[in-house]
Amino acid sequence: MAHVVIATWKAAPGRADHVRKILETVAPLNRAEEKMLSFDVCVDPADPDTFVLVERYTDATGYADHRATEAFRTFVLGEAVPALAERSVRTFDTTG
Repeated sequence: MAHVVIATWKAAPGRADHVRKILETVAPLNRAEEKMLSFDVCVDPADPDTFVLVERYTDATGYADHRATEAFRTFVLGEAVPALAERSVRTFDTTG
């Protein structure tokens, strides 16, 4: 079973380009993580301030390892989160 994280980010007014650049920076770093199976960033075509991140890990420890990386602390917590108006994160485990 894989561990799936779905995060929805709503950029603060005027900050969508900044958030997009951060995501473009972290995407290849995330994809290179040992327990990361996939990392996709989606943008709502009707609301370009809204980003959906779909992350798949080998297991829940992969997500914990991801959150402990310097890239997560620097780019996500340090730069992206302050540029967001809203942020939600949900986790799931695949079945079968």
